Amino acid sequence: MNLWQSLAGSSVTLVVACIVAATLVAYLLLFRWIRYIPNNKVGIVEKLISGRGSVQRGLIALHGEAGFQPAVLRGGWHLLTPLQYRVHKVPLVTIPQGKIGYVFARDGFDLPPTQALASSLRANDFQNVRAFLEQGGQKGPQRMILREGTYAINLAQFVVLTEERLYYVSLDAGDKVTFEKMAELISSRGGFRPIVIQGADDIVGIVTVHDGPSLSPGEIIAPTVGQDPGEHASYHNNFQDPDKFLSGGGRRGRQLQVMVEGTYYINRLFATVEAIPKTVVDVGSVGVVVSYTGQTGLDLTGVDYRHGELVAQGERGVWSVPLMPGKYAFNTYAGKVLMVPTTNFILKWTRGQVGSHNFDENLAEVSLITKDAFEPSLPLSVVVHIDYRKASLVIQRFGDIKKLVEQTLDPMVSAYFKNIGQTRTLIQLLQDRSAIQDLAGEQMREKFAHYNLELQEVLIGTPTGAAGNAHIEGILDQLRARQVAMEQVETYSRQQTASMKECELREAEARAQAQTALTQSEISISVQSNHGKAELARAQQEAARIQTLATAEAERTRILGEGEAKKIRALAESEAERAARVGIAEAMAVEEKVRAYGGAQLQLTQQVMERFAEAIENGHVDIVPRIVMGGQSGGNAGMIESLLSLLLTTKLGDSIGVGIERDAETENVRRELRARLEAPRATS
Repeated sequence: MNLWQSLAGSSVTLVVACIVAATLVAYLLLFRWIRYIPNNKVGIVEKLISGRGSVQRGLIALHGEAGFQPAVLRGGWHLLTPLQYRVHKVPLVTIPQGKIGYVFARDGFDLPPTQALASSLRANDFQNVRAFLEQGGQKGPQRMILREGTYAINLAQFVVLTEERLYYVSLDAGDKVTFEKMAELISSRGGFRPIVIQGADDIVGIVTVHDGPSLSPGEIIAPTVGQDPGEHASYHNNFQDPDKFLSGGGRRGRQLQVMVEGTYYINRLFATVEAIPKTVVDVGSVGVVVSYTGQTGLDLTGVDYRHGELVAQGERGVWSVPLMPGKYAFNTYAGKVLMVPTTNFILKWTRGQVGSHNFDENLAEVSLITKDAFEPSLPLSVVVHIDYRKASLVIQRFGDIKKLVEQTLDPMVSAYFKNIGQTRTLIQLLQDRSAIQDLAGEQMREKFAHYNLELQEVLIGTPTGAAGNAHIEGILDQLRARQVAMEQVETYSRQQTASMKECELREAEARAQAQTALTQSEISISVQSNHGKAELARAQQEAARIQTLATAEAERTRILGEGEAKKIRALAESEAERAARVGIAEAMAVEEKVRAYGGAQLQLTQQVMERFAEAIENGHVDIVPRIVMGGQSGGNAGMIESLLSLLLTTKLGDSIGVGIERDAETENVRRELRARLEAPRATS
């Protein structure tokens, strides 16, 4: 029982072991026959055993030989004969957005000596190895590049180089080093990214092609490719289609055609691009083009011009028509653009002073020897203009403006002013500067015209002496002192005039300030004048009234006087008769008195004095006389006349306020006094 149990247990164990062994064998066979490829990878099939033998040429077995097979296994399950195939699982090739992938073919036709890259003109499908090889694909780096996307590529045939990683199946230990060097070369050229030229950068791309036939002898730059100049860029899509470029006759080397703003996916193993600034012709200038390439053209200057040739645009030589102000995508390796100012520019013969164009940086003052043996240095400035239509002639004749200035204008201008200096003294050179400028402008203008230049102005500075030469400075000091003296005289004269003007101003200001008072005084004068006129009128009226009254009073007095005169005459006659009688008696008495008093003269004087005393008492005459009188020393007659005059004056003074009516009375008194005074004389 135990034996049977043991045998039964052993048989079960053996069966289980056989089942497990069979399962393992079946799994191993299945693992060799059935292969799984993930969807993000491809399988590179390597055939290990084949009845057709190994590959005789190349790497890829196109006819079932042992070796790498052209087709790849995509994602999924695949049934393969065990021990006959080896599958290399590799990732899909992914090119990110905005990046470039480069392809290196391990198998294909050999490159000819004229090629640096494999042509992709016919064989350009890198995902179909059989088609690539059967259509004449070439081994080596390919002209065609991979753009953005994911590719199922047989990495045994192709090596794909990207910026992120290298895609390949390693066949040799040195493969990694080789492909890493290729990637470094491409990266140094910026080849994993497209070329982007932005409009704001104002640059152009100069293309250098590294593949294709070489340039012909004598050529320095490759001509444009295309049947029509308008098709140059579109013919090969700005060097983005290398095979089209080369099939159209493109040459190896630097290209005449340039690249402007845009994004370009260019194989950097095929062509590299150098960015240079655009050619900018500023306002006030033109650009004369000297072309190094193109066909030899006809001379446009004419048979009479012997200084060189001008050619049409696009031909080799100096273009007859310059570039107008603007921006140009000009290839500076195919020629150069010389800027010629069309505005006036100044050339300064002064050491250390340079104009904006730097044409005169090597110019210095002109050394002169004057007529009086001084050696001053004369600074100059010359204003020049170039007609834009003659700019090409100037460049063709002299090469550039700086050479024109240094090799032609400098010696010509210096010689001219040296000749001028020898004909004038230093003082004349200083004082006749304006005349010399005008003369130089007239005489040198024709000389400048011979060189297709227009002389606008000649300006002369102040001559200076060399270091240590005090003679010129002494003369200049004398001239300065003379000028200072003249200016001082003028200043004093102006100051005198200013002082006079200031006085006039002050007077005017005073008049203005006193204008109110003057106006008031004038008004007052007018008022007083009017008052005076009114007083005069009143006085005249009063005088007329008084005159009328006086006339009436005089008439009354006259009538009264006549009556009184008659009365007095009658009284006088009676009194005379009485007096005559009495007089005789008195005369005798008087005579006796006279004798007693000492004479007739003393008697007369006593009587006169008595009469004077009566007159003074009756007339209220001042005791102190108003008038001093002096008589003649000879006698009493002068004294009497003086007393008579005094009495009459007193009488007249008393009658001034009375008027004309007292005249008759005064006359009567006078007669009476005279009669009384003359009576003693007659008696004696």
